[in-house]
Amino acid sequence: MPFTLATRHHSELLIKKSRFIGCVEPVSGREEAVARVADLRAQHPGARHVCWALMAGGHSAVNDDGEPSGTAARPMLDVLRHQELEGVLATVVRYFGGVKLGAGGLVRAYTDAVAQALIGAERVPLIRTQLLRVSAPYAFEGAVRREIDASGAVIEGMQHGADVELAVRTAEDTVDALVARIGDVSQGRARVEG
Repeated sequence: MPFTLATRHHSELLIKKSRFIGCVEPVSGREEAVARVADLRAQHPGARHVCWALMAGGHSAVNDDGEPSGTAARPMLDVLRHQELEGVLATVVRYFGGVKLGAGGLVRAYTDAVAQALIGAERVPLIRTQLLRVSAPYAFEGAVRREIDASGAVIEGMQHGADVELAVRTAEDTVDALVARIGDVSQGRARVEG
């Protein structure tokens, strides 16, 4: 089961005079991640590197920001994958201390910065949702809405026309059961798309 994080969490390591500031945080996608990295660059103008790794929407992205290829962001991404995290951005801001760490030292430092940040971070199960469009005759609106509420789904929008049109967000694993219940209470007269 994939997880995400409840809130942002930080770590800080000092390795051979280099300062590594790690951060893990929930993000909705690449656009938010890129904006967050830009914020970090602005907050840390004296930092040599701002490396990042992203797992969001089943896709990944990495940026070594000038560190030797494969020594920073890829190991950070491996930590996120190992922890089964999704919708999470890992960043590490490095202030160079004048001592080169070598490829192995860099991999350990970036991996440790992310792993340390994750130690105190609260993981939350990631529930994938689906948006359904429900169209029901007015006579069945109350019954359909009660079934939606009882299932834990959320009505995100409603329009009144020839029928009542509802935009309903529900967990993917409850879609079939909800569609069946809506069909039952509307005597087969409601239509569900999604």
